[in-house]
Amino acid sequence: MRLVLAAALMALAPSVALAAGSHAGGHGHGDMHAEMMVGEPGDAANVDRTIKVTMRETDDGDMLFEPNSLSVRAGETIRFHVVNKGELEHEFVLDHHEKMMEHKALMEKFPEMEHDDPNAIRLQQKEDGDVVWTFTQAGDFEFGCLIPGHYEAGMKGSITVAAQ
Repeated sequence: MRLVLAAALMALAPSVALAAGSHAGGHGHGDMHAEMMVGEPGDAANVDRTIKVTMRETDDGDMLFEPNSLSVRAGETIRFHVVNKGELEHEFVLDHHEKMMEHKALMEKFPEMEHDDPNAIRLQQKEDGDVVWTFTQAGDFEFGCLIPGHYEAGMKGSITVAAQ
């Protein structure tokens, strides 16, 4: 069992390191997540506004976020108050499409993988929690639940970040 766990962790290590990217002259946070294309972890003391996001399933099997489309401004720090009103475990992950698809593929290989990423939160049924995020650049990004099958069942949304 330990050998399987060690192999899984070794397989994840290169992907996790690449997920945040890096460049010379970084922001100096010492956090590999500080330089993501979608932005960086925000400071709860500097939140500009709170957006409530509800996760749930429908009677016909769809899984969704409400709202599923958001607009923010570059430079804005948002507290996403995420509420799981569903009967299943769900997660809220912020990123750009390519990184979401990479993360989704990893989740399909390792569905019980636990994360401690500042751009994500995983909640059991009837739980709630916060993601505080600063959007550093304009662009089109997304959020989704990457638990296997949930994204395909409709659990995704878009975030448009307008220039300041």
